[in-house]
Amino acid sequence: MSTPGRNDPLPVMAKADARAWAQHMTESLAQSAGVTLTPTTAKPFFGNCVGKHDEVADDGRYTLSYAVDSTVPLQHHPEAVKKIRAALERQKFSIDGYRETWEGRPSALLDAADTDGRYLVSVETGGGTDRLLFRVNTRCLMPPSAASPGQR
Repeated sequence: MSTPGRNDPLPVMAKADARAWAQHMTESLAQSAGVTLTPTTAKPFFGNCVGKHDEVADDGRYTLSYAVDSTVPLQHHPEAVKKIRAALERQKFSIDGYRETWEGRPSALLDAADTDGRYLVSVETGGGTDRLLFRVNTRCLMPPSAASPGQR
């Protein structure tokens, strides 16, 4: 695996395709844990790409943060997150953070990164309830209409 260089062309992807990819990714992770997502809770947020010095290009590049909930009994959160971790490791994601606790009430947190594409995945207990939150964040993406001829 190689990490993209800062001068490498941005991946080209339409916003609808990015959302569909994030939805597929969260559904796949939920399936690996044997849980069902609640589609009505899906929240895609498209934002501007912000540079190191807070600069924003005016060429259509964007990031996507996609979040969706599932309802899983709280005591099953750690086991579900373990299964998701195993699925991500099989897909060669690096695990950047992992925690499960049983103090007072069960809680779980997992952060992982796809080092090839700079996609981040997070799964966590939401507010001490039966809510298990799935989140996918993308790196900067370029919409097809703004891509240069060499990037298409």
